[in-house]
Amino acid sequence: MTSLEMYAATDVGMRRNHNEDCVKITPSHGIAVLADGMGGYNAGEVASAMAVDLISEQVREKVLSIPKAAIDRATGFTGESILLRQAIIDANDAIYQKAQSDRQCAGMGTTVLAALFYADRITAAHVGDSRMYRLRGGILSHVTEDHSLIHEQVRRGLVTAADARNSMIKNLVTRALGIEAGVEPDIVEDMVQPGDIYLMCSDGVTDVVADELIQQTMSRYSKQLAEGAGKLIQLANDAGGPDNISVILIRADAEQKRGLFSRLLGK
Repeated sequence: MTSLEMYAATDVGMRRNHNEDCVKITPSHGIAVLADGMGGYNAGEVASAMAVDLISEQVREKVLSIPKAAIDRATGFTGESILLRQAIIDANDAIYQKAQSDRQCAGMGTTVLAALFYADRITAAHVGDSRMYRLRGGILSHVTEDHSLIHEQVRRGLVTAADARNSMIKNLVTRALGIEAGVEPDIVEDMVQPGDIYLMCSDGVTDVVADELIQQTMSRYSKQLAEGAGKLIQLANDAGGPDNISVILIRADAEQKRGLFSRLLGK
């Protein structure tokens, strides 16, 4: 079994006057959620806050009641993945209804990236271009694929990753919560190994900080998550901080086995 350490941080950046990102971690239940809101009248922050609160609470309330090793026959996903998917769909419904019924929230929406750790596994579910990375053995890999127009062009080989960073359409997402009555999150399941470090971040990081710098920072601060999060925010701000910046860092460690004396004392 692995134990988890989590740290979350968000920053307004250098050019915005308010923060429409929202982050929430619940280490006791292995839950981490990040959202990057959009919309006028500060409604983006309403959408992102609704997303992280609704998803976190629904998963927290239900995750412990899922039977062990439960697998959904229709999809092949674990029960935990099905729970996370449904929580995102339900959050979309709530945000969409709020946007339809409240004039000040009209047109609001948000990306969302949610992670659930359980039984040496992780499920990541996302809508939009908030991104998850995994650092394992010094190698950085993408866990999620952005739902954005520019990512589709990169995937098809129409533009390079370097050109994409400066593209005028880099912030056009192809999926978001609250924009339409229905949404389908992408689901990724993986096994977690001791020493793995996961980064969840908004495009306030990925638009301006190259993967190489992200890898170097995660490696350097692998044992100091708070310092690592602060460094990533600093790097984004040093690059101009054009957007709100949010990061969640999660480290998986081998769970320490207690000796007989400690077990007898209940420690």
